[in-house]
Amino acid sequence: MNRHPDYLLNEVNEPEDIKGMSLDELKQLAREMRQLVLERDAAIGGHVGPNLGVMELTIAYHYVFNSPHDKVIWDVSHQSYPHKMLTGRKMAFLDPDHYEDISGFTSPEESNHDFFEIGHTSTSIALAVGMAQARDLLNPESTDNVVAVIGDGSLSGGLAFEGLNNAAKLKSNLIIVVNDNQMSIDENQGGLYNGLKELRDTKGQSENNIFKFMGLDYRYIENGNDLQTMINAFKDVKDIDHPIVLHVCTQKGLGYEPAMKEKMAYHWRTPFDLKSGEGKGKSKSESYSDAILTELDRQIDAGVPVVALNSAIPGVFDLKKFQAKHPDRYYDVGIAEQDCISTAVAMAVAGARPVVFQNSTFLQRAYDQLIHDMALNDAPIVMIVRGGTIATESATHQGSFDISMISDLPNIEYLAPTNVEELISMLRWAIKQTDQPVVIRQPEKPLLHGKATQDNYSNIKYDIAHHGSEVAIMAVGDFWELGEKVCAELKKKLNIDATLINPKSLTGIDPEVLHHLAENHDVVVTLEDGNLSGGFGETIDRYYGPKSMKVLNFGAPREFADNVPLEVLYEWYHLTPKQIVDDIEKVIHSL
Repeated sequence: MNRHPDYLLNEVNEPEDIKGMSLDELKQLAREMRQLVLERDAAIGGHVGPNLGVMELTIAYHYVFNSPHDKVIWDVSHQSYPHKMLTGRKMAFLDPDHYEDISGFTSPEESNHDFFEIGHTSTSIALAVGMAQARDLLNPESTDNVVAVIGDGSLSGGLAFEGLNNAAKLKSNLIIVVNDNQMSIDENQGGLYNGLKELRDTKGQSENNIFKFMGLDYRYIENGNDLQTMINAFKDVKDIDHPIVLHVCTQKGLGYEPAMKEKMAYHWRTPFDLKSGEGKGKSKSESYSDAILTELDRQIDAGVPVVALNSAIPGVFDLKKFQAKHPDRYYDVGIAEQDCISTAVAMAVAGARPVVFQNSTFLQRAYDQLIHDMALNDAPIVMIVRGGTIATESATHQGSFDISMISDLPNIEYLAPTNVEELISMLRWAIKQTDQPVVIRQPEKPLLHGKATQDNYSNIKYDIAHHGSEVAIMAVGDFWELGEKVCAELKKKLNIDATLINPKSLTGIDPEVLHHLAENHDVVVTLEDGNLSGGFGETIDRYYGPKSMKVLNFGAPREFADNVPLEVLYEWYHLTPKQIVDDIEKVIHSL
């Protein structure tokens, strides 16, 4: 049901529909669209501040340029909600029944005004350069504009510098809009942003200008939230015959006081009360992150030279608490995962005890550093990985690849605790040992209490929580409770008293346990909250390959899931206890 039948936005189906509007009508449109972003985000969660801040910029772009012939590439694309409203997807904001119809990021499947699925940072300039080069090669007479919009800290990623470096070689149209809202997800980090501040303070006149240094034309736009200013700026550069940077200052969260005051909290927000800004989720109790921070405090009090590093996502791990207590031991490198890993490696080699906090889906940006710097050098860093799970998020933010990504690498121990006591036991050992990199997959499901059955993980000893026969269930990390449910279902349906095993490690195996399972078991089942290809299950497959043991692997197939409810994904992937037992029954009957 359209909640706002009187809105001017109802008259907009394509960008062409705003080109005849007056300035006052465009301002009304901006007010309406801000309200719709807030209503949708309050109801289902989403990016708040980034979208509120680019409202005028987006309207001005579509007023001046001719999308999709002119092409805009939104870096990260978490600020593309206004763009979606103007390009045929307004009902996903006007009608609550259609809120879930669209992705939170650009998607070519949704519209021909989107050119890439983008959800990670720093990619827009390189993509825009590639589009401009293809345009010049295939259609040298083309007058199409190519525009990249980058901001929200994305300039600190190395790929942004690579894109700028190659953009300067173009001798044709390319417009790079630097959306300078003075923020990343959290505060901006590093010398680059001091340079941007100097440009802001001098209204673009400072000689200290990285864009000009790279050979790019440059213009400064002081008020990027003024529609007329942005319309004029875009008109001035439309059809330009060389690369240019538009340095545009905007206000992140503009139009909603809580989002302007708490920029980090409203970068991306779970559902919240629109009037108060208060979250609608359950009150927070015990958490794995708090347990980790408490242990780091204990280590520091004991004189251990622990430091914490992250890449612009302190909120994911509650690291602001650590920073407040230990400001001299806290390092935020900005959106630069590669730098984070290499810096931690060097700190470890120099004698510090770095604990690196990374998100599964963002860690992939540092894959070369995992191999070349961390693994190759046996650097004893400790890494906590969050977000490693089969989840409902956009295809751009999948956390199911970290197991196969990390466990294939030599010299790294990747541990998967099932409860908080085990997590802390693993963390203590990881900090104490100096032989190798240790990665710990922080659980995502509600906190469980249990026990740690070993305190030294140099040699992994599987924990057999229940001794049974016929079928052995190996449940990794967050899938521990699923393993318990499968055992109960096996007993109920097939009267099989299954063995339940906590492997603890995604990389190491316990040959003794695996060997003895063959004495009174016919089937081994692996359960992992991640991608099966290259995952833990394949490690067990390889062990039993020459033997007669049947092995069944359960997890995610090699695909991108895109905004699919978790219960639906579990049905698709045969991850319900009933489906798993049905599959086990088929194997047993075939023996």
